[in-house]
Amino acid sequence: MLLWFVIAYWVISVAIGLWAALRVKNTADFAVAGRQLPFYMVTVTVFATWFGSEAVLGIPATFIDGNLRDIVADPFGSAMCLILVGLFFAAPLYRMKLLTIGDFYKRRYGRKVEVLTSLAIVISYLGWVGAQITALGLVFNVVSNDAISIEMGMWIGAVTILIYTFFGGMWAIAITDLVQMVVIVFGLLYIGGEVSSMAGGFNNVVEHAAAAGKFEFWPSLDLKELIAFTAAACTMMLGSIPQQDVFQRVQSAKSERIAVWASVLGGSLYFVFAFIPLFIGYSATLIAPEMVQELMKSDSQMILPQLVLQHMPFLAQVLFFGALLSAIKGCASATLLAPSVSFSENILKPMLPKLTDKQLLLMMRMVTLVFTGFVMIYALNTEATIFGMVESAYQVTLVSAFVPLAFGVYWRRATNQGALVSIAAGVSVWLGTIFLGPEDPFIPAQFAGLLASLAGMIIGSLVPQYAPHNHAIHDELHRGEHAHEALSKAE
Repeated sequence: MLLWFVIAYWVISVAIGLWAALRVKNTADFAVAGRQLPFYMVTVTVFATWFGSEAVLGIPATFIDGNLRDIVADPFGSAMCLILVGLFFAAPLYRMKLLTIGDFYKRRYGRKVEVLTSLAIVISYLGWVGAQITALGLVFNVVSNDAISIEMGMWIGAVTILIYTFFGGMWAIAITDLVQMVVIVFGLLYIGGEVSSMAGGFNNVVEHAAAAGKFEFWPSLDLKELIAFTAAACTMMLGSIPQQDVFQRVQSAKSERIAVWASVLGGSLYFVFAFIPLFIGYSATLIAPEMVQELMKSDSQMILPQLVLQHMPFLAQVLFFGALLSAIKGCASATLLAPSVSFSENILKPMLPKLTDKQLLLMMRMVTLVFTGFVMIYALNTEATIFGMVESAYQVTLVSAFVPLAFGVYWRRATNQGALVSIAAGVSVWLGTIFLGPEDPFIPAQFAGLLASLAGMIIGSLVPQYAPHNHAIHDELHRGEHAHEALSKAE
C-alpha cells in the first residue's frame, strides 16, 4: 500500500513539472524562468537547493555517529553559503543579466577563465546529483520491501526527473519546488511530533543528546583541529557559492531586491528545518537503540527510513516518504539542470556556428540527457556515502572558482592573468595534496588549494601582466540597479 502511495505522489509531481513546461518558450525560460519569479517562489527554490537527500538521510547519520562539529559543512556551511550569496553576490550578479555563472567569468576575465571555471562547476555536480539519485534508489528499495532493487530505483528516479527537467527547465523546478516544500514542511513537522511523543518528549531528547556530547561544536585549541574544522566549513560555505543552481535562483527573481532577500530567507529556513531530521534521527537512539546500533554497522543512512517503517503508523510513513521524495526530487532536478545549462552556454555554444535561440534550447535539453547518463555511471560505481558525495563535490569549485568570483566582484585590480594563476595554483595544490601528500595532511587538501588559489590571484594580478586588462566590467557592477545597460556597452 505504501508503495502505491509513493508511486501516485511521484506521478502527480512529474505531471506538475510537465504542466509547468508549457511556460518554456526560449532559453531564458528554460534556464532562469524568464526572470519572472516572485519573492515566495525564489525563497522556496533557494530552500530546495540544499534540502535534498543529505539533509534527510546523510546529515542525521553523521550526527548520530558524531556531534555538531562533524556536520559543520552541512547544514552550517550550506546555510551560510545561501546567506552570503544574498548579502554579497546576488545584487551585483543580478545587475549583469546573465544566463549562467560562467558568463560572469567570461565578461570579467575572458574566454579561458570561462572555460576552466565552467568545467570545474560541471564536474562538481556529478557528486551532488549522484547523491540524490543514490538516495532515490534507497527510497524505492525500502518502500517496495526489496521488490525494487537500489539500482533499478536509481534508474526510475533518474529517468522520471529527467523527463520534466528536459521539457520544463527552471519553470518546472520552481513550480514543483513550491508543491514539494509544503509536503516537506508539514511532513517533517508531523514526524517530529510523533517521534517526540514516542521518545518521552522534546526536552528528554535534547537533554539526552546534550549528556551524550552531541552539541559539541567548536574544536579544541589544537592548530590541526582548527584548520580541519575551518576547511570543512569552507568547503560548502564558500565552494558552493560559484554554483549554477544557486546562481539560477538569483537570476530567476523578478527584481534585484527579491534576489537578495529571498536568498537570505531561503538559507535561514534551510538552517532551521535541517535540524528536524537531526531531531528525528537522534530520537531513534531512544526509541529503537538496537536497530540504530545494527544500522550504524551496516548503513547508517537507513536509520530514519527504518524507524518510520518499523515504529510509526501508516499515515506517518506516507508523510515521511512523501517529504523525503520531495526533498530529493527538488534538489536533483535543479542540480541536473544547472550543469547542463552551463556546459551548453559556456563550453559548447562558443565552439559552434551562431545558433538561434530555438537551437540553443534544444542543445541544452540534449546536454541534460547526456549529463544524466554520466551521473548514473558515477552513482552506480561509487562507494561514497550520500553525505560524502555532497561534501566532496564542492572541493572542486572551492579551489578553482570561488576566489576568481569573489575577487572579480570586490577587487578592482583582479585581472585575467590573476584568475588563471589562481585556478592553476588552487587545482594543482589540491590534487598534489590528495595524490602526493600524506594520508592525513596537516592542512586538508581543499583548504591548501583554497589558500593557493588566493595567493595565485593576488600575485598573478599584481605582477606585470602578459596582456592589458579592462576593469570596466568591475566598475559597472557597483553602480546601481541600472548598471546592466552600461555593462552591455562595456563589453
